[in-house]
Amino acid sequence: MAAGNNGNGAGTPEDDDPFGYLYADGQAAGAQAPRQGGYGYPGPAAGAQPGVPRTSYNQVRAVGERQYGGYGHAQVPPQQRPAPQYAAPETYGPPPQAMPPQAPQRGGRGGGPNTKGLLIGAIAVVLVVVIGITVAVLTNTGDKDKGDQAGPSAPASQAQESPSGEPSKGGEDDKPQELPKQDAATLQLGAPAVLAKDVKGAEGTEGAYVTGFNAVGASVTWKAKVDKAGEYKLYVRYAIPAQDANATLTVNGKANSNPLGLKNFISSTDPNWEKNWQTTWAPVTLKEGENELKISCEQGNQCNAILDWLEVRTP
Repeated sequence: MAAGNNGNGAGTPEDDDPFGYLYADGQAAGAQAPRQGGYGYPGPAAGAQPGVPRTSYNQVRAVGERQYGGYGHAQVPPQQRPAPQYAAPETYGPPPQAMPPQAPQRGGRGGGPNTKGLLIGAIAVVLVVVIGITVAVLTNTGDKDKGDQAGPSAPASQAQESPSGEPSKGGEDDKPQELPKQDAATLQLGAPAVLAKDVKGAEGTEGAYVTGFNAVGASVTWKAKVDKAGEYKLYVRYAIPAQDANATLTVNGKANSNPLGLKNFISSTDPNWEKNWQTTWAPVTLKEGENELKISCEQGNQCNAILDWLEVRTP
């Protein structure tokens, strides 16, 4: 094969044929692969002189006779290697090994996300929410318990009035029990007890009172009616001449073990009856309905007293 790119016909045919070294006859004639230049771009021929045209640029190398790179061939010094942009891939030697991927850094200063800080922040937010919900539930529960204990309350005006606007009369059980009170002058008298009006200060009808009570056998009897059985107090208003007195109290036929005391509680020293009105009381047990109460002067009693009225009260 002959090439006509030399321009002046100088040189041997082997040098003129850029592919001469690929053939056996060319190699026998002394054709050699170029020693310089890039891949497919030969450098200046040996012995070239200025002004003398070069041989063909299309000189090629035999397969397997590349003199640089890896794969068992001699390494070409760095200064004689072609520029990287023109070099063949096999001239770069073994491919570089890939670096193993690095694990992302946690909480460091390398620029990765601070996952530890984010986790702590998320936990804090959850705790705040849980605490808020707990406080709200406890508060609502406390308010509900207070409402259940106190119960609904109506204004005072509504609580005292019926739905019609009139004052509520209430049931029979709500009524206060009307306990009896009686003037001694209207009671059943036992001789020698009699009525009198001489001493001032009596509260009975027209100022009447019972006198003559200082003799054995004298008495006053009262029929008192109560709605409920129970313990009561019997009050008696009397007057004495600044000296202690007493009498026998009988309830429903049974005499009390202790006498009814008609004492000088005001510690008076004036024997004037008018200035010695005072009140005493004794416990009594009454049955439901009518009860018989009797005050009498019996043997052993000091009965120098006058009687004004009798009244039953609750303890």
